[in-house]
Amino acid sequence: MRRWLAAALVLAAGAGTAGAAPAVAPAAAPPRAPAALAVRDPYYGVALFDFFQEHYFSSLADLMVAQHFGRLEHQRDEAEVLRGGLYLSYGLHREAAVIFTRLIDAGVAPPVRDRAWYYLAKIRFQRGMPVEAEEALGHIQAPLPRALEEDRALLKANLLMVRGDYPRAAVLLKPLADAEGAAPYLRYNLGVALVRSGTVARGSELLDELGVEPAESEELRSLRDRANVALGFAALQDKDPERARVYLARVRLSGMEANKALLAYGWASDAQQQARAALVPWSELAARDISDPAVQEAQLAVPYALAELGADALALEAYGKAVAAYDRENTNLDETIAAIRAGRFLDGLLERNPGDEMGWFWKIGQLPELPHPAHLAAVLAQHEFQEGFKNYRDLQFLARNLRDWTGRLDITDDMLANRRQRYAQRLPQVRMDERKVDLGRLDARRSALAADLRAAEDWGDGRVFADARERALAERLERVRASLERLRTDPVLAPEEQAAARERYRRVAGALGWELAQGFAVRLWEAKKSLQRLDAALAQAHASDAALAAAQRSEPGHFDNFAARIVVLRQRIAALQPLIAALGAEQRQALEQMAVDELERQRERLVAYSNQARFAIAEIYDRASLSRDAAHAPPK
Repeated sequence: MRRWLAAALVLAAGAGTAGAAPAVAPAAAPPRAPAALAVRDPYYGVALFDFFQEHYFSSLADLMVAQHFGRLEHQRDEAEVLRGGLYLSYGLHREAAVIFTRLIDAGVAPPVRDRAWYYLAKIRFQRGMPVEAEEALGHIQAPLPRALEEDRALLKANLLMVRGDYPRAAVLLKPLADAEGAAPYLRYNLGVALVRSGTVARGSELLDELGVEPAESEELRSLRDRANVALGFAALQDKDPERARVYLARVRLSGMEANKALLAYGWASDAQQQARAALVPWSELAARDISDPAVQEAQLAVPYALAELGADALALEAYGKAVAAYDRENTNLDETIAAIRAGRFLDGLLERNPGDEMGWFWKIGQLPELPHPAHLAAVLAQHEFQEGFKNYRDLQFLARNLRDWTGRLDITDDMLANRRQRYAQRLPQVRMDERKVDLGRLDARRSALAADLRAAEDWGDGRVFADARERALAERLERVRASLERLRTDPVLAPEEQAAARERYRRVAGALGWELAQGFAVRLWEAKKSLQRLDAALAQAHASDAALAAAQRSEPGHFDNFAARIVVLRQRIAALQPLIAALGAEQRQALEQMAVDELERQRERLVAYSNQARFAIAEIYDRASLSRDAAHAPPK
């Protein structure tokens, strides 16, 4: 139901023929994300996240940033459709049309192309180009996603009704209205289309069904009342007051349509020459808020009925009360106009209806604190005012956003200054640390190690890979060998003892040589791996050294470039702020004038009613005077 409410504009019901019954016509629908939500570009997913949070401005900013940096490799066309829909949701019809036209001309995939044609048709319809809108709808070659398909049918039906082709509109609406779970607004539209196409009986039957249907929500109850009021006025126009009273009696006394229903019910009774019966709803209506036009008319209808009943004294009193009420209402209008001129109207609307972001589908929910806020109901009901106020609110959001960015740029300036200072402080220490690390000496040591490794591999010398224990043992064996050599010239031991010692030496040396030979292959492989790790570490050290040197050369330039960007952005913001302020002031003035013009029309209506009341009073006095003159005239 909320989606239908967002996509429908309920036209005011008024007296007229059955063919002039009010319709519920589709207006601008919210932008829709693509039906296929398989996200292949992460930045597109970010935009969709904000979109589904109803943060449309953030979503649009996400898309534009991702497109600027070329981050939408796989879903470029889908992103463009969403961007066009977001532009459309903000009323940027020209910009959205450019996007959709470009997509169509580029020969994108059929599903994307069809959605582009749909949105282009919607744009043209909203801009008052129904023929061009129908032409765009005709280019859609395949069914759209389900939700969009329903909207397309509603748009097509509305276009048909705009050019008076109600029979085809009824044919188009019928399957939608007959579908299970169809919204009551579809049945209402179908009923209106049938009535206007000449199928009055079936159309009235549909509206009659809605008029007695149980309703669980206030929206549905209001629609039910609207259907009954439409039927009642149609019956009055057909000169069938009895049937009109049946329809009007169904309308709730506390609903939005109650005042119109009470007024019409009274006129239906009057049409049946039942002035006393007409006095009942009119008296109830006359006691209500005088700012409502129906109540103002009831102020005249009550003394009219009294006069019809011959109660001229009561009629004179009622007419006098009506004139006094109109005068008080004129004074109230003056107070409301003064409050509007003082800026309390628009400021109060913004204060009482806050919002996080811009949004074309944001609605006014609370009236501002004004002396007589009921006067503004007719103003707020105007589509032109609603759209204009959304523009004004969006301009205020943009002005606030620019002020925020001015503060952010100040913070960025401070951050940049801190980084410059930190860079200047750390640079000497970095250079000192750089001098401590002699990469040339390390490279030379690495080359020497590599040469030793090649020599050991060529000669098969396992001693190169001996560990600490083995090296210590080899040193002991060398000392033993030297001792044995000295004993040859200066024998301390007997020959047989020397022979035994040399044998033990030979065995231990052989065991050590065997151990080194056995582990040679494994140790050679491990040494080569260690050399590779050393090469990688040295390469990384050289890369870091080169990066550090490059950073020392380029970092000051980066700081300068970033500072230049801040200056450019600050200039752009400074240029936009007066433009936004001027547009905001112009829009504010236009809205206030629109509100004042509506109140002036209300004043003109009050003046007309007041003149009618005074004329009726004069007529009653004249009639009474004629009666007295006739009573005192001498007999002929």
